[in-house]
Amino acid sequence: MSKTYEISLKRIYEPVSASDGTRILADRLWPRGIKKAQAQLDEWLKEVTPSNDLRKRYHAKEITFERFAEAYLHELKRNADALLPLMRAARQGPVTLLSAVKQLEHSHLPVLRYAVEDALRHEDEQANGTENSSPVCFANDYQPHD
Repeated sequence: MSKTYEISLKRIYEPVSASDGTRILADRLWPRGIKKAQAQLDEWLKEVTPSNDLRKRYHAKEITFERFAEAYLHELKRNADALLPLMRAARQGPVTLLSAVKQLEHSHLPVLRYAVEDALRHEDEQANGTENSSPVCFANDYQPHD
C-alpha cells in the first residue's frame, strides 16, 4: 500500500488557514494586490511553472486543457529536479500549492500536484523494493555459486 500525501490547491487570495501546512506559491509572476507579508509563504517556486510559450498558447485557446496538461507534464519531466522542494515539503506534512489563477481546476496546479504525487509514488516504490532501482537490474538472474 502506498503512502498518501496531502497536497491542496488554493488561490493566493483566499485566507491563510492553519490547515494549509507549507504554503508554496507556484506562479511565475508575483500576484497583484498581495503584499509579501500578507501571503505568508514558505516558498515561491517559479521554476515549476509552465513555460511562457506553453502558458500563452493555453491562454490564447490555441490548445485544449488536455494538450496543455500533457505538454506541461513533459516540461516537468525534463526538469524533474525542480520538483524536489515540493516532494520534501510533502514528505514533512500538508502542502498547499498557491496561485493567482481564477479557475484552479483548469490551471497548472492540478497537473503540478499530479506530477509531485507521481514522483513521490515512484520514489516510494523504489525505496520499498517493489521496483528495480536501475533501468537494468539482474538481481533476479543472479545465481550464487557454492
